[in-house]
Amino acid sequence: MLRAFPGAGSPASDSTMAVLLQIRNAYKSYGGQVLLDGADATITDDVKVGFVGRNGAGKSTLLKILLGEEELDRGEVSRHPRLRLGYLRQHDSFLPEETVLDFLMRDSGQPDWKCGEVAGQFELKGAYLDGPIAKLSGGWQTRVKLAALLLHQPNLLLLDEPTNFLDLRTQILLEHFLRGYKEACVVVSHDRGFLGATCDATLELARGKLTMFPGKIDAYIENQKERKEHDERVNAALAAKRKQLEEFIAKNKARASTATRAKSKEKQLDKLEDVAIAAEEPTVNIRPPQVDPRKGAALRCIDVAIGYPERKIADGVAVEVNHGDRAAIVGDNGQGKTTFLRTIVDSLPALAGEVRWGHGCNVGIYAQHVYTTLPPKQTVYEYLENTAPAGTKMQEILNGAASLLFRGGDIKKKISVLSGGERARLCLAGLMLSQHNILILDEPGNHLDVETVDSLIEALQAFKGTVIFTSHDRHFLKRLATSIIEVRDGRVVNYGGDYESYLWSVNKEIEEGEREAAAARLSKAPSEVVGKAAPKAEKRDDRAMRKEKGSLEKTIARLDEQKKAANARLLETTDAKEALKLHHEVEELSGQLAEAEERWCVLAEELGEW
Repeated sequence: MLRAFPGAGSPASDSTMAVLLQIRNAYKSYGGQVLLDGADATITDDVKVGFVGRNGAGKSTLLKILLGEEELDRGEVSRHPRLRLGYLRQHDSFLPEETVLDFLMRDSGQPDWKCGEVAGQFELKGAYLDGPIAKLSGGWQTRVKLAALLLHQPNLLLLDEPTNFLDLRTQILLEHFLRGYKEACVVVSHDRGFLGATCDATLELARGKLTMFPGKIDAYIENQKERKEHDERVNAALAAKRKQLEEFIAKNKARASTATRAKSKEKQLDKLEDVAIAAEEPTVNIRPPQVDPRKGAALRCIDVAIGYPERKIADGVAVEVNHGDRAAIVGDNGQGKTTFLRTIVDSLPALAGEVRWGHGCNVGIYAQHVYTTLPPKQTVYEYLENTAPAGTKMQEILNGAASLLFRGGDIKKKISVLSGGERARLCLAGLMLSQHNILILDEPGNHLDVETVDSLIEALQAFKGTVIFTSHDRHFLKRLATSIIEVRDGRVVNYGGDYESYLWSVNKEIEEGEREAAAARLSKAPSEVVGKAAPKAEKRDDRAMRKEKGSLEKTIARLDEQKKAANARLLETTDAKEALKLHHEVEELSGQLAEAEERWCVLAEELGEW
């Protein structure tokens, strides 16, 4: 059931923390699978929560319950009367030939200048704002949806896997927006890097229970590990104590002189209770194809042009990938990453030039939507048997299936009944049973949970062959990529640096654009953002700006001192809880400092001091 909090209509005090949503004693199951088993959680108006859990744990189901699209079997979800939910949906009702601006105005009821201002946060300007939505790529359409969502001014955002299929630039824009967003949000994601950059708290759904942790995802994972190790040490100490008491009782129970002491020890023994440690959930253990390492060039593109007869995507491509490389193909959506991959594997002919593979290259491919083309009538085992090289023993096939969690009766399941995540795992299992020494992977992390992605990274790091891949997951890219190939503006080039330096350059470019937009907003009236609807604001005089600038200088100095002091305490403390609290404080102060410094720069530029 859904109900409102008592006192509807009375606004919450600005100085107090409001509970927006509360889940109490929630139960939900599908068939024999229990998703929620007496779960409890509270979402307040001052928190950004990263919502994590394994595939199939019930995260999307819980979001549907919060949205009122599904009901609990038992329990309740309480809502604050002022709750305004915003949910990023996969599909929106765009009208044919409708422009971005027309859609935003129709969807939100806001004036054109306001729609243009919000759209500008996601680089939706000029031709992007006035052009038809239908011609935009999926990533740019997602930007439109985000702008539309914000125009409704929600105080709780629900984002379900927002980074899936988003290019790096859109991810960073969304990340920047969420960091500056003053309202609450719940983000479901397997992208640990994105969660760490945007969310201050972590909510996990596991074994039907919800656990809220007041810290970032990495701190939560570390805390879970430390708690488990602590509980195991406690249980080991209890086992030793139990053995000692049992030996004493056995020796002294029969003697009249020591029987009383033995009875006392029996009472002590009865009171000893082990700390309950949840059983380990099954984990994947991906093993890469066993191949011999090779040297020299694995792939050469010589003056290649890619695209289609009616539309060229890029030309003059001169790219080389060496054996042993893990080359990441990066670039915004719609720039041609998948077109480039299809060209090098010859599923799309090059328009010009030559693609050469080195001697002895055996190429295996994992495409974005390969799991949708699996033979539905085959069982898991039959598919792996047909995929594996001739002569592969049954036990090797069973081991390969088990490494990706297809065990026992699972290997007899028909592909038609497998979920998207299970089909993705099955494709990987087939690929890993092969003898390919070149792996072409197009978005391999999509539909895989955090544990499976980490296992895949470790397998590919241990792989003796060559990997050429695309991914939107920055955690995946940072850990795996040894070289970067960028597809952008009609060119495909080897980028001179690792992924960290590439990420820094994209961030810098976006931040410069945001500073220019902020300066433009300050110097222009709302009517000038799009061209009409609002009266022109008068420009602030220099005196007021200098006064604000002076105040900001004092604020920056104060925040800098507080950050240094917190950092010093963080280095000295040996208490884990205190360290976590100080880490959170340092991050918060860093954010405030960055905002103050950015505002100072804008004022300095307006005053002509830069």
